[in-house]
Amino acid sequence: MFADQAKIIIKSGKGGDGHISFRREKYVPNGGPDGGDGGKGGDVIFEIDKGINHLSDYRHKRKFAAANGEEGKKKRMHGRDGEDLVLKVPEGTVIKDASTGKVIADMSGDNTRAVVLEGGRGGLGNQHFATSRMQAPKYAQPGGEAVEIEVQLELKVLADVGLVGFPNVGKSTLLSRLSNAKPEIANYHFTTLHPILGVVDLDDGKSFVMADIPGLIEGASEGVGLGHEFLRHVERTKLLVHMVDGASVEGRDPIEDIRAINNELARYSKVLAAKPQIIALNKMDAYSDSAEELVARVRDAFSEEGYEVFTISAVSGLGVSDLLYTVAQRLSQMDDAPTVYEAEFDPMKEVKENLSYTVEKNSDGEYVVEGPKIDKMLGYTNIESEKGFLFFQKFLKEQGILDKLEEMGITDGDTVRMYGLVFDYYK
Repeated sequence: MFADQAKIIIKSGKGGDGHISFRREKYVPNGGPDGGDGGKGGDVIFEIDKGINHLSDYRHKRKFAAANGEEGKKKRMHGRDGEDLVLKVPEGTVIKDASTGKVIADMSGDNTRAVVLEGGRGGLGNQHFATSRMQAPKYAQPGGEAVEIEVQLELKVLADVGLVGFPNVGKSTLLSRLSNAKPEIANYHFTTLHPILGVVDLDDGKSFVMADIPGLIEGASEGVGLGHEFLRHVERTKLLVHMVDGASVEGRDPIEDIRAINNELARYSKVLAAKPQIIALNKMDAYSDSAEELVARVRDAFSEEGYEVFTISAVSGLGVSDLLYTVAQRLSQMDDAPTVYEAEFDPMKEVKENLSYTVEKNSDGEYVVEGPKIDKMLGYTNIESEKGFLFFQKFLKEQGILDKLEEMGITDGDTVRMYGLVFDYYK
């Protein structure tokens, strides 16, 4: 079954913890700390694979995780880095944050590889925390936490031209005639169950990519029928060829059909409604009345939109060449760069912001330092011990918190409050 969307959970690897150990050799019974650093956790990477054209691999498996970093070892040996997780997707896949719908990455154009989640950094071993006052530190830095998010994958095909219209109007027939695409063709509704791309080569050496978008019906923008599932594939196209049963073989009115489909495009997206269109009145080899009269009626009905109107037969080839050369001419006047969606959300930036801190002075003259980063550090540091307190002081200095306090005018003896911890400041 063709799958053009999937919702999955991705998780980066946790960083390996720093190691606590001391050098112990025959003639060095009391050697210094030699705990090695932990390895970095694996990243989650999305990569384009041009050999696939669907997201079926992500419909039956929901969770994907990179490997954790290895803990550091004695003798200053570094833990092994966690293996990255590389997820292969078809070109044109848009990765969105599932909770907000914001774009994380669009795997299109030059963006063939994107690191979406970074693995946690490896923790420092106890060898890094030795000082003249504390020569045998019995603690090491924990590895950075893994990051887990849910993402929505949406495949939006990369095509210059989109064929839109009601089911059974001849879109598949036209595409099979013009390109090497082999869509299934039959005289019943919804034969095309997924977008089909074909390359149209013209005699003058020009070419363009055309997509047969599954037939839309009224209510498609609200999920009626199959059309709703595929409207997203029209979004990247530069030009729409709106195919209509001009001969009214099924007793439908061409003008009403065009209005109905355009209404669905507009309800789904204003961007779709604004795309330029060319109307192709198909099956005209079966039309018994005056084709000129029908063309005039359609042009009059859509005079404000300025649509060009062509009469064709996808079966016999009537009028197809004129249609194609007009399409190619219109495309030559447009920007040939592919439509790529800008990133709106960076999950790693969100994580880093969540680990930030604030420094404020309250009405009692106390300096209050808060934030997830502080809370996390206090969670694994024993402030009651001298070594733990020195370690925490070093953290405050490295994070720039002490400099921030001094900028705010703190002086010796002033009170600093950090959640449940209260102490007097002395430089």
